[in-house]
Amino acid sequence: MKPLIISIVVCLCLSSGFSQSKPYLTSGAEFIFSFANIDQAGNPGNTNLRFAPFINLQCMVNKDISEKFGLFSGLAIRNVGYRMDGYKDPSDNLLYKKTFRSYNLGIPIGFKVGNLNSMFLYGGYEFELGMIYKEKTYEDGDKIDKITGWFSSRQNLDQHSLLVGIQFPYGANLKFKYYLSEFHNQNYTNTAGLKPYAGLQSHVFYFSLSFFLFKDTAFYIYH
Repeated sequence: MKPLIISIVVCLCLSSGFSQSKPYLTSGAEFIFSFANIDQAGNPGNTNLRFAPFINLQCMVNKDISEKFGLFSGLAIRNVGYRMDGYKDPSDNLLYKKTFRSYNLGIPIGFKVGNLNSMFLYGGYEFELGMIYKEKTYEDGDKIDKITGWFSSRQNLDQHSLLVGIQFPYGANLKFKYYLSEFHNQNYTNTAGLKPYAGLQSHVFYFSLSFFLFKDTAFYIYH
């Protein structure tokens, strides 16, 4: 939990010092287009685009040090996951199509550089805690199984990622994010004594589109 503690400390710092400007809050939804780097027992897995428009909410605490540089932190609820073709089930050695996803609580830490009143770049790190896990299994296009659970040991609950993005004038925002942590807990053992994710290495990455993430709508109307 050290990253979480560090993130909270940074949030407090954003609201206290560095310059005469006051911290301010912004928020925005996020439309996520995700994939994953997959390796199952040495074999690369196939992944398809997963579009997740709901529920991805972000609230940012901003601290602009100058007109060209600023810091941000905050809280986010994010729907993260990936789709996989050719998942090999250890219970029967057959191949299935799978969808994995998790609702995560995130705390980002980052910086902004450029014209903060118009167009700028930003980057940073985000710690996320996996809260609600869901897994769906398909065979010949039909859903044959669904697993749901809170704080499931099927996944790595602590997720660490790096992010970069660009804030465009008039509100549009494009971001790329890569998860350093593996999505699944390879040591998880089910009730049958099998490890369904043993050898399954998967790192989610995504592009996302959001609006008014770092400024509210009034800013873009009157500037």
